[in-house]
Amino acid sequence: MSGSLWLTPPPSGTATDTLPALPRPRPGWAAADPIDELTHRLEDVIAAAVHPDEIAAILESDGMTDDHIRLTYGREDSFALAEDLYARVDRRYPEPEGPPTDRWHTGLAGCLLRGLVFALPGLAYVVGAPFLAGPPGALGLPAGTVPLLAGAVTGWVWNQALSHRAYSWLGLGDRRAAARALLTGAPAGALTGAAVAVAAAGPGEWRAAAFAAGQALYLAAATVLLVLHREKALLCALLPLAAGAPLAFWLDLPLAVRTALLVVPLGMSVALALRVLLPAAAPGMPGRAAPGLAASLPYGLFGLGTGGLVLYAAAGDVLADGPGAAVAAPSAVALTLSMGPAEWLLHRFRSESLAGLRASTSARDFRRGTAATLALCLTAYLTVLLVLAAAGTALWPGAPGLGGVRLVSLLLIGVVLWAALLLQSFGAVLSAALVCAAATGVQSVALATGTGDPRLVGAGVAGAAAAVLAVLGWILLGRATSHRH
Repeated sequence: MSGSLWLTPPPSGTATDTLPALPRPRPGWAAADPIDELTHRLEDVIAAAVHPDEIAAILESDGMTDDHIRLTYGREDSFALAEDLYARVDRRYPEPEGPPTDRWHTGLAGCLLRGLVFALPGLAYVVGAPFLAGPPGALGLPAGTVPLLAGAVTGWVWNQALSHRAYSWLGLGDRRAAARALLTGAPAGALTGAAVAVAAAGPGEWRAAAFAAGQALYLAAATVLLVLHREKALLCALLPLAAGAPLAFWLDLPLAVRTALLVVPLGMSVALALRVLLPAAAPGMPGRAAPGLAASLPYGLFGLGTGGLVLYAAAGDVLADGPGAAVAAPSAVALTLSMGPAEWLLHRFRSESLAGLRASTSARDFRRGTAATLALCLTAYLTVLLVLAAAGTALWPGAPGLGGVRLVSLLLIGVVLWAALLLQSFGAVLSAALVCAAATGVQSVALATGTGDPRLVGAGVAGAAAAVLAVLGWILLGRATSHRH
């Protein structure tokens, strides 16, 4: 699963005499208000300014002193006069030469493919259900849940941070350095996730720990393939699992067959990752200075927060309906599958907001258009999520009914995930990560202490997180300069 300030390019040169001189009054034209006259003379310059400080710089370069401004225009200084001028003229930015570029344009098919490969690994829990059978564990969760959750959360945190580091190298144009970072970090992440899962396993949960170790290895391989844009290769590796999972729903498959359905996709994923990674990571000429490690930490926190919200959507149903209804995965599967359309809609919003920025003539028009586009994209995402959840509930044996608090909680979690991804794309990853991590923490504490109905707690926490993200989004997205990168 990303700002910079875009300013109108300054005139060439650095000397102050390169700034545009103030136009002189046109013959036969006069105004009772000196500021009206100045506005008329500087209208084109004011209309093209992106901030009042640009106008202040032009006033000062033309020799206007604060004393002259106070006597002639009745304003305290050049900055106060510039703000007045800026407010009197609508924005009219010069059009760039040639058609505008849109780096946020992306194809729907590619995003849907990513959503599919995000969700297909969840079928491994269906195929491997007999390996996880046993009496309920801590907090009434199904047997093996604790080591599985511990390994999964560790992998999400590690691989989100690793992905950001690899993408940072790719952004610098050093593909070899990105591959070397993955070659070092992916195995370390797999070992860390497996070790955490084994440490969290209780008596009689060794099979769950082994399953979690395989899960950690798969997450490492999938991270490599996704970062290096090998989604189709990853899909091919998952095809045996996708073909065998429907049979595991309805038939009592032998353990040997179930084992093969798990091991073959895992082995193919690892082999494909190595095939792509080893040649790309071959030693080469020394590149640029390495990106700072600290910059990747918020992305790890983001993985913790968002992953925890998805897990709680499934665990809340299990606790509310009892371990007998432990097939609560449709909620998590719907959220995971929806990440493909969510990514496409996020790109659409960024693309439309840039187009709106070019077309708007005032800050109010831009904010109104941005709010309408945002509402449309969010509504489309929630519609997709609702359809996926309804289809999963209808097709998944033993799934709890979709309605009431469960539906509200699922949609609110969807709002939180999409809003967090949107803020991340604008560079506000730390704010989004802190909100999601705080929500996950509150839910975890409530789960551990048995406070309240899990679904009600989940809906309340997700609603609060959505409200906070909405405020942050309004502050950030209402500024035109936020959309220029």
